[in-house]
Amino acid sequence: MSNPSKRKGSKFEVDVVNYLQTHGFPHAERRALRGVNDAGDVAGVVGWVLEVKNHAKLDIGNWSREAAREAVAGSVRRWAVIHKKRQANVSEAYVTMPLRLFAELLGDVEHFTGDYEPTTTRLA
Repeated sequence: MSNPSKRKGSKFEVDVVNYLQTHGFPHAERRALRGVNDAGDVAGVVGWVLEVKNHAKLDIGNWSREAAREAVAGSVRRWAVIHKKRQANVSEAYVTMPLRLFAELLGDVEHFTGDYEPTTTRLA
C-alpha cells in the first residue's frame, strides 16, 4: 500500500479489530469494501455498524452520516464512529453515536446487570 494516509487508516482498523477481539467480540474482523452497499469497516459485532476513522481533522458530522447510511445498508439500527485519539493507545479511541443509541446501551446495562439505581435527587 503506497498511500501513507490509507496505510494509517488500515492500521487503525486492524488495531480496533484486535482490541475488540480481545475484549469480548472474538468474531470482529475488517469488512471488505462494498461500494454503495458498504456496511461499515468492522464486521462481527452483531447488530452494529462500526465506522473507523484515523484523520488529523475531525469531521464527525460527515462520518456520522456515513455510518448511519451504512447501518441502513446493513439492515441494523445501531451504529457508531470510532475515531483515533492522537498519541494514544487504541483503547483510548473515541466513540461517537447519537444520544438515543447511548441511552439504549445504558438501558441494556441496567437490564442485564441490575446495577442501575435511579437518584431521588432532582436537578434544578
